[in-house]
Formats: sequence, C-alpha cells, structure tokens
Amino acid sequence: MTPGGPRPARLTAGERDGTRALIEVLLLNRHLAHEHVVAGLATALRAGAPTADAVALEARKAAQAEDEPTVGASAPGLPGETPATVTLLHEWRLAHLPPDTRPLPSVTLYDQLLRRRRTSGSDHHEGEAQ
Repeated sequence: MTPGGPRPARLTAGERDGTRALIEVLLLNRHLAHEHVVAGLATALRAGAPTADAVALEARKAAQAEDEPTVGASAPGLPGETPATVTLLHEWRLAHLPPDTRPLPSVTLYDQLLRRRRTSGSDHHEGEAQ
C-alpha cells in the first residue's frame, strides 16, 4: 500500500468491523456477478470509501450500467487518474425517498399540561427538582 493511498477496511474500521465489512463484500457474490463486485470494490477503494455499503452500491451501478446501453460512457479510471466518486448507500436511499407530506407534530397538548401544573397552586417553583 502506498502512503496516502486507499486503506483496507480493517485498518480504517478496526479488526472486528473491517472483517465484518469484508464478509459483507464477499457475500455480494451471492446476488451479483463476480466482475461487478470487483468493479464496485475497485471504485470504492479509488474513492477512499472502503465500506461494504459503498462496494455494494458501486457493484450495483456497474451491473446496471452493463444492462443499460450508454452513449459516450468512459471506462473506469486507473489509479493515477482522477479519483472516482462514490455515493454512500444511506445517502442514495435518502435521495430516493418520496417526500414526507405529513404535518409537523404539535406540542400544544404538552404546553397545556405545563400551564395546568403551574396554576395548580403547588409549592414547587419552576426550575427546581421535586
């Protein structure tokens, strides 16, 4: 490994979590073709994101790119070229959620409870512990 280059997940996340991430990446081969997992791993490492989520997302992107015809698409870069960008899985999921149209919660009922407590005539003063 070169100084300043990509670091393995074990060094980034620690022994236990790095091993868990490696196992998650290996299990991707159950659902994705080997070449897509390798492409996802290479892209994630070039981008400096050695996480199982990043590898999974990039592997799925590689599989999708192979399934969809693209015009003017370029091949993945080599280590000396411009670094790749990676979208983390949780960011991608958040970006693809439908808008939340629910109204904001109200705290009016709680305010009423506080007013009742203050006017109940107890000896307790606001800010003191009971």
